[in-house]
Amino acid sequence: MFLFLTRCLGALWLLGSLAARAQPAAPTKQTLYLSGRDKDRTVAWDFYCTGGRQSGYWTTIAVPSCWEQQGFGSYNYGRDYKTYGKNFRFADEQGRYRHEFRTPADWQQRRVFIVFEGSMTDTEVKVNGQLAGPIHQGAFYEFRYDITDKLRPAGQPNLLEVTVSKMSADKSVNNAERLADYWVFGGIFRPVKLEAVPQQFIPRLAIDARADGAFALNVFVRGLQQATEVQADILDADGRVVGTARGTAQPADTLVQVQTRVRQPRRWTSETPHLYRTRVTLRAGGQPLYQTEERFGFRTIEIRRGRGIFVNGTQVKLKGTNRHSWWPETGRTLSDAVHLQDVRLIKEMNMNAVRMSHYPPDRRFLELCDSLGLYVLDELAGWQKAYSTAAGAPLVREMVQRDCNHPSILFWSNGNEGGTNKELDDDFAQYDLSKRPVIHAHHRPGNQHNGIDTNHYENFYSTQKILADSLIYMPTEFLHCQDDGGGAAGLQDIWALHWQAPRSGGGFLWALVDEGVVRTDQRGIIDVNGVNAPDGVLGPHREKEGSFYAIREIFSPIQARIPGAPAKAAQKPSKRGQASAASAPSGAAATSSAPPLAELPADFKGIVEVENRYHFLNLSQCFFQWELVNFRKPGDAFSGHVTLQRGRAASPEVAPLAKGRLQLDLPKDWQRSDALQLAAFDAQKNLVYRWTWRTGPARRALDGIVTLAAGPVETTDTDSTLTLKAAGITVGWNRHTGRLTGLKGNNGDKLSFGGGPLLVSGAAAFEGLTHHAEPDGEVVEARYRGDLRAVRWKMYGSGWLQLDYEYATEGDLPFAGLSFRYPENYVLGARWLGRGPYRVWKNRPHGVALDTWENAYNNTQTGAAPWIYPEFKGYFADISWLELNTVEGKFLVATPDAGLYVRLFDFYGLSGVQPHPPLPAGNLSFLDAIPPLGTKLALNIDANTAALGPQSELNHLRGTRRRTLYFFFGLPPASSTPQPYTAPAKDDLF
Repeated sequence: MFLFLTRCLGALWLLGSLAARAQPAAPTKQTLYLSGRDKDRTVAWDFYCTGGRQSGYWTTIAVPSCWEQQGFGSYNYGRDYKTYGKNFRFADEQGRYRHEFRTPADWQQRRVFIVFEGSMTDTEVKVNGQLAGPIHQGAFYEFRYDITDKLRPAGQPNLLEVTVSKMSADKSVNNAERLADYWVFGGIFRPVKLEAVPQQFIPRLAIDARADGAFALNVFVRGLQQATEVQADILDADGRVVGTARGTAQPADTLVQVQTRVRQPRRWTSETPHLYRTRVTLRAGGQPLYQTEERFGFRTIEIRRGRGIFVNGTQVKLKGTNRHSWWPETGRTLSDAVHLQDVRLIKEMNMNAVRMSHYPPDRRFLELCDSLGLYVLDELAGWQKAYSTAAGAPLVREMVQRDCNHPSILFWSNGNEGGTNKELDDDFAQYDLSKRPVIHAHHRPGNQHNGIDTNHYENFYSTQKILADSLIYMPTEFLHCQDDGGGAAGLQDIWALHWQAPRSGGGFLWALVDEGVVRTDQRGIIDVNGVNAPDGVLGPHREKEGSFYAIREIFSPIQARIPGAPAKAAQKPSKRGQASAASAPSGAAATSSAPPLAELPADFKGIVEVENRYHFLNLSQCFFQWELVNFRKPGDAFSGHVTLQRGRAASPEVAPLAKGRLQLDLPKDWQRSDALQLAAFDAQKNLVYRWTWRTGPARRALDGIVTLAAGPVETTDTDSTLTLKAAGITVGWNRHTGRLTGLKGNNGDKLSFGGGPLLVSGAAAFEGLTHHAEPDGEVVEARYRGDLRAVRWKMYGSGWLQLDYEYATEGDLPFAGLSFRYPENYVLGARWLGRGPYRVWKNRPHGVALDTWENAYNNTQTGAAPWIYPEFKGYFADISWLELNTVEGKFLVATPDAGLYVRLFDFYGLSGVQPHPPLPAGNLSFLDAIPPLGTKLALNIDANTAALGPQSELNHLRGTRRRTLYFFFGLPPASSTPQPYTAPAKDDLF
């Protein structure tokens, strides 16, 4: 019986297989690329440039490309008309392309279209000497021509001739696309391809798939010769058919709509980017005529006026950035790798949204936003001037028809900052079956549309006022990221407003990348057009600035804090901070710039309070890992830390937007380690954020490093200097100023550290020095009149020098502490235990982790070549020890006290005639308070940091501060075993 059943089943399988094979395959669209597919895969076409470089003769060019990046024509930045005035003329050369191609034999009975995915700007296309159609005007839009009747028989050569005019003949196109704050190019910068379809086919689909499973599909048909069945199958991620919609089209029809409902679909959001496919088939007489597929997601977008932006019935807040399509070597010609890199970088910052500034992107970028999960604001070009209705209407059609089925797109944006033609507002819905909202991105009040105000570059207090009004507020640009300003500087306070305000829609920082172009006419330098284009949190090649990591922490959808520790809430603003444009306020609750909590309480029981800021994910879908680590020390071969033990924590059930507790099952001896690290990962196993806390007081970090041992200290006293010497180290004081002088390290050579102590805020008049011996060393006391209350030096027999000091502060101050000097040009690098590896500001303390870091010297100015990050110079937080490596040897500075900032050398946050903010005296400073940073837009520095919120006010300081520093000038002994060399008795290199 078993054998009989087996044979029957086998026969049935065979019959089914044969039947399946007998079904004719449905004809589909066939594609032949005439150009390459991206910047890394190009095809050479014949090329003639009419002006500028390499002009006046035929040669070849890579397609796709911007021709300036291939060495042709001339460069322009879009604001050159403003920079150079009324006599300026844009470069207006043409590019003439020729390319020969052949069509396959099986295309003889097909209709053939030539498709240009993007060409700057006016594009005339001829095939075999015949115009393919009207000249296309508009650079960033996909367009096509039916060239079936212009092709020669299969196998015979066809000549494609394309003339591209960099400047459009339509003034409004130039106004919208080229009079703009970005680089403007010429050329066929996106791929060119042929598409061949049968005579009866589907040119496009428009989908409306709702969160409740309702599915509507507009199927556009062409060439039907009989009544035709239209069937749309809906397939899930595993390829299973979960729904089917059917309809019938008559020969005269060009559109048929089919509908169905899918039960309990997996909904698309940026956190849960579940995708489906619809496979649409045309059939007649049981035979398939044509088949096509489209990817989509089930989701519903709503603007609930006066309430907020809702996705699938849940209010969402967009954490976004503005992204230009950009790569330095190739301009606006990109690749799949660049698109993927940008999506990953945006998500790494814990953002959930991106605005396409200021034009539609490549199709591939939107596909990645669909699959990886980013909300998108897709924008019609129009920087500050709009297309005419005649020019803009076909471009709206091309943009929406191409992009309408991407579930990632939440809104259409009709231009930017005044580049809105309101006559085009209702055009978007003509091609978008889901009727997405249209917004007006604007930099001036009073331009709200569809209940959303998008006004740009509001400060903390104006943001607060707008959020209290009746409109939804979603700035499409804020905190301009020029130099080191904007970005995350001030973001904590402003984002707290948005997060807590019921009518906030979130917002978009400006911008993702510094738009620096590799100039083929200037020896390959990277040009950001001065102050115009370096306004990203990433460099041109995606080098990460400090704001990148700070944004990541502030935007983290998982917030963690230790119970009993102060929450990172916005400080209470002072009245003067709200009203004054001149200076920071006084008399407020705000204090000095304090780093995030760094130390676990002694009675820590492994409980971490967590807040879930996801809109849709439960924290049970994430996972958490802890590590106990020891930090590496100054003499170690490497920086970083050593992991002693690690473990997984059970993910708690914490609903979206709720709070809960995470239990870490730590070993009983957890305090024997230096620090606890906690890492949170999302549902796709991507790191969300990693927090680090010391397991004990900061002074423990100096165990085994600072050795305050007794021993002989030699004293030399003259009328002008006082000198101490121990363990081969010499330290002197000027008796007239109290400042260090005449230092020598234990290598026997001069060490140029000195010029202090200088009190960086307040008055301090030196009055005199005294010294006396103690059992374990020699004490030097300096007396000052004014705010420097006490300065006590002590040199131990081990060579360590201790400095205890106390100073008074009173008022609103940018910084507080002591300063010294050291020649910056002698510095090779630094290693430190503290927060890093990036520098901080008072209003940007985030994104830096506690660890042992090392950085070679660089002279990077943020946002400028050569984009070497992290910057070596700046304010560095929560320092336990710092070892400076110089051409004169090494020296170490350490503190047993928490909260020390070290200022390394001269730098600026914002460049200008007067760089902002001013620096303390000296160039090597040990501080208890550091300044906030303002913002800059082009030439305009906004130094009124208090307007950015309480955290951006100056430090409101009262009372006295005490601190201890330890210095060691040289290398401590590492081993008693000699090495096989003999040092010269005298070395006169210096």
